[in-house]
Amino acid sequence: MERFNELQQLLAEYEADFDKFYVKGNKSAGVRVRKAMNDLKKKAQEIRLEVQTMKNEGTTPTA
Repeated sequence: MERFNELQQLLAEYEADFDKFYVKGNKSAGVRVRKAMNDLKKKAQEIRLEVQTMKNEGTTPTA
């Protein structure tokens, strides 16, 4: 669940920029939103690779 919490934390950090862009129309916030989405993509890829490795090795995550 630690990885899930990391994703939630990233989303919470970027929430203000999403609001500024989508609700208030701030174009500068749009640049930050694109960067945020790239960061989320990288984090998702890390988690995906970790899950794949654990699955192939037959290991289970620790709580």
